[in-house]
Amino acid sequence: MSVVVIKAGLLDTLQDRGRDGCAAFGVGTSGAMDEVSLRLANALVGNGDDAAALEFTAIGPTLRFERDATIALAGAPFEARIGDARIAAWRPVRVDAGDVLAIGRALDGFRGCLAVTGGFAGERVLGSASTDINAALGPFGGRALRTGDVLAIGANDSVAIRHHDDMRLPAHWSLDPRPWFDADPARPIRVIRGAHFDALDAASQRALFESAFRVSSDSNRVGLRVDGVALTLRTPLELVSEAVAFGTVQLPPGGQPIVLMAEHPTTGGYPRIAQIAAIDLPRLAQRRPGATLRFVEIGLDDAQTRYLRRERELARLVEAIAQRLQS
Repeated sequence: MSVVVIKAGLLDTLQDRGRDGCAAFGVGTSGAMDEVSLRLANALVGNGDDAAALEFTAIGPTLRFERDATIALAGAPFEARIGDARIAAWRPVRVDAGDVLAIGRALDGFRGCLAVTGGFAGERVLGSASTDINAALGPFGGRALRTGDVLAIGANDSVAIRHHDDMRLPAHWSLDPRPWFDADPARPIRVIRGAHFDALDAASQRALFESAFRVSSDSNRVGLRVDGVALTLRTPLELVSEAVAFGTVQLPPGGQPIVLMAEHPTTGGYPRIAQIAAIDLPRLAQRRPGATLRFVEIGLDDAQTRYLRRERELARLVEAIAQRLQS
């Protein structure tokens, strides 16, 4: 069973939840930028939450399905059609052999996710099918999809989906995306003070939480470059490279912060002034270049509590979806 890329989008890559346990060897995690959308898209087609799905950015691909399949779109809302029929997101959709799915532009946000029952059977490198473009690791030699590529689909050994005649219609059941997707630039991103926050001068400490920044057009899956008021240190710091993570906010000498994203390096030598709360990483991943970005401080205990609450809510929702797919 396969899917043919009739036309590649702006940036289409296979992603799962990432390549864990390899940082000691200098290999980053990569994985989906919006992990929550990946997990829910997989749940909607009966996959485990780490099955490989297709992540697309700004403009999606056009794909031809060689056999019947069940798919789900999640993440940012995109124009999506099979022929003249609009395809709804956040719900399972039956696709027939020969159907061509055309995913157009993002209507809001920046990144979408396409899951298929059985998952995309991409090459697994160091235990993961995630594409790391910066390190050239993963399926297709670690590159984005190109027109003419063929995607294999794996066998599904998870939830059996009971198909209904209306699974091609927009009015079938779907998830409410509002608890899981939020690209509103007016809503601040929550951050925890980093190891070198106190090294900022007083004006820069205030500016980090009081000023509006803007996502730079130079941003990518490695990091979001942030334009705005230049932040400065009280005195220059001499630092050795230390471990960094998805969401670490670094301050290069130019004073414009960089927020490390899914393809971040394993270590970095710039001051680490803040850390994005894990619960807000999917929201940050949906901010497109030019979008306004504000930070608000949150305590570590509060950040952990909110993250654990979200995980419990996700687990309950995934269980409810599995039951619905079989009914």
